[in-house]
Amino acid sequence: MEILQIVAVGLTATVLIVVVKSQKPELAVLLGVAAGAILFLMVLGKISAVMNIVKDLAIRAGINMVYLGTILKIVGVAYIAEFGAQICRDAGEGAIATKIEFAAKIFILALAMPIVVAVLQVLLKLVP
Repeated sequence: MEILQIVAVGLTATVLIVVVKSQKPELAVLLGVAAGAILFLMVLGKISAVMNIVKDLAIRAGINMVYLGTILKIVGVAYIAEFGAQICRDAGEGAIATKIEFAAKIFILALAMPIVVAVLQVLLKLVP
């Protein structure tokens, strides 16, 4: 099972970080970033599979691919920002993490505007 491999990598990295942190805290931060990148790469294939399934369902449902692409971008921004913010928090930089999250919210709002406009146009057509 792949989850066992992911947990094993996470636990191994955690033990290494705890051991190294007292002697070389800067190396512990780098180990944390490397472990996070490795874990992200391990789940990348699953993300791709989910995206393919969602695209297939959208085609079957007749959903405009522009909207689906926008929604996938929004989800991607959210995940990447959360990943980056957690790395900053792990390094003790909570203020930077908060700013990353704020920037992601602005990007998500900007990406969502075409969908909001489309929904409002549909609603205006329904209202006499």
